[in-house]
Amino acid sequence: MLTIGLTGGIGSGKSTVSAELARLGAVVIDADRIARDVVAPGTPGLAAVVEAFGADVLRPDGTLDRPALGRRVFADPAALRRLGEITHPLIKEETARRQAAAPADAIVVHDVPLIVENRLADAYDLVVVVGASEDVRLDRLTRERGMTPQDALARIRAQATDPERRAVADVWLDNSGTIDDLLRAVRTVWRERVVPANDRLRAGEPRRPRTPHGAAGP
Repeated sequence: MLTIGLTGGIGSGKSTVSAELARLGAVVIDADRIARDVVAPGTPGLAAVVEAFGADVLRPDGTLDRPALGRRVFADPAALRRLGEITHPLIKEETARRQAAAPADAIVVHDVPLIVENRLADAYDLVVVVGASEDVRLDRLTRERGMTPQDALARIRAQATDPERRAVADVWLDNSGTIDDLLRAVRTVWRERVVPANDRLRAGEPRRPRTPHGAAGP
């Protein structure tokens, strides 16, 4: 099983890359989706979040009001750490369960926003980072997701910086251009890096140690 860590800051286009890798045949384990599942109504995770942050982070229907919680934690590093202490163990447990359920010869992509922040890079055979300038990401978040500029900037700056991500990247995908440009780059990485690495593992070759070098492209 070849494992790929896919990361990138909010608004970078990581979800587009994840979807294309799934189309190419990868098994994608989406940490954001798992993060939603572990705080669904009736879960211990949601109960712990309410205990920590109060009932005003709930919607009238009992679901988590993610924008309200986000405004609170992304403006308060201590609150963000507390949320992580609640959710990260639950996400880790469910992630392990889903990976164990994948076929032994699968290419498994872990779509994880916080690979750098949580020091997870060495858990994967290959780390792929999607990058875009802060201005491009701000435009996407305000125009496509309806965030205020202040909220969008707070979320961007609560995450790792591009230099920090480059330091762990085996592959850097620049998403400052068009969607077609990005998808072509993803297919190149799949053809030239991912498939050969998986073929080596299936042939019984030992795993190669990661040697990240601030990759500038596929």
